[in-house]
Amino acid sequence: MPFFQSEVETLDPAAIGHLQRQKLARLLEEIRPSNAFYQQKLAGIQFDPLTDDLTKLPFTTREELQRDQEAHPPFGTNLTYELTRYNRYHQTSGTTGVPMRWLDTPESWEWFKRCWCIIDRAAGVVPTDRFVFPFSFGPFIGFWGAFEAAASLGNLCLPAGGMSTSARLRYLLDNGATVVCCTPTYALRMAETAQEEGLDLASSAVRLLIVAGEPGGSLPAVRSRIESDWGARVIDHVGMTEMGAYGFECLEARGGMHVIETEFIAEIANPLTGEPVPDGTRGELVLTNLGRWGSPLIRYRTGDVVDISRKRCACGRSFARLEGGILGRADDMLIVRGNNVFPTAVEAILRGFAEIAEFRLVVSTTGGMTELTIEVERGSDPVRSLSDVAFAEKITEAVRERLSFRAEVKCVPPGSLPRFEMKSHRVVRSKKP
Repeated sequence: MPFFQSEVETLDPAAIGHLQRQKLARLLEEIRPSNAFYQQKLAGIQFDPLTDDLTKLPFTTREELQRDQEAHPPFGTNLTYELTRYNRYHQTSGTTGVPMRWLDTPESWEWFKRCWCIIDRAAGVVPTDRFVFPFSFGPFIGFWGAFEAAASLGNLCLPAGGMSTSARLRYLLDNGATVVCCTPTYALRMAETAQEEGLDLASSAVRLLIVAGEPGGSLPAVRSRIESDWGARVIDHVGMTEMGAYGFECLEARGGMHVIETEFIAEIANPLTGEPVPDGTRGELVLTNLGRWGSPLIRYRTGDVVDISRKRCACGRSFARLEGGILGRADDMLIVRGNNVFPTAVEAILRGFAEIAEFRLVVSTTGGMTELTIEVERGSDPVRSLSDVAFAEKITEAVRERLSFRAEVKCVPPGSLPRFEMKSHRVVRSKKP
């Protein structure tokens, strides 16, 4: 089995819990004297990190972090050390609000890279692999940690920022890349461009795609489509700018992601009440990172909806496993005709239609009633067995059967929907009088 630190990654649950509590104790000892943000949050709380229930500690939320940065610009008060100790700057993508700024010390960034080393080894990366990173290399954390982790493992790393999709494809083919790190959306976009330009990705040296940034890598229809187009294995990964790279899919068990529990504590809470829910019950993922001392997060409400299980995996790890990956976001859930619907559930249906090149979900609210219109863009193949009207009705019926409501489906002209390199923005909301 591929491991980065086998003696740690194969610990049993009791040993993992003991290690977590030791690391939590060291974290709290380090941040209490100097981190103003957590000094205020933890003031007056008596908590023994080795024995007390975590629920004695308050949640941390994105909203309060943003308020803190607004009140104490530009970086807020969640900083454990003097500003001169920090040498890395990143910011969130802004998909759920105003971007947050995030700083790391050299030590915190080494911890971030170590998490990525665990992910790479679990994906079966070997020293001879050549990575290509088709992302912008801007302040969004993207695959920065992945890039530097792969380099630290001795892999050749090919930066592919500032290029067109066509140029990136030729770049990865010319340089014999074997591993691609990108979003699921961009993997599909590159495959679409390759088809348009007559490039055969399936016969290239690429054998592995490590995807992140969206739930698509864990959706069977999306995964199948990427793997078919590229002739390569897809491995899903999940992380957050402010939290770190916390989850990965192992080679041996598809359809779920492990939380790196030696570096994070994972809890599941009821999204509405915040109360703990038992394993196997769908709820919101709450995380504590244990090694990012420079800018830590304790009991952070991620907003990600998951279904967690804890049993030893075929890969040899006892890390908690998110079954089906990230199922959706608590703040993304739509109520359409009385049905609770996550956009990922709609995507899972649409990606089952090979004819769909791109799509967009238009959510409109009229007088308190929410309606969903699905815009689909058909591929460039001129041979079509169905008219646009008949094709739209076929999709409408598939949505009705799977999700129990009728959505309006419209076929739009080729090339009319936006394409994305990083996180996609496929949900558009509008409010009508």
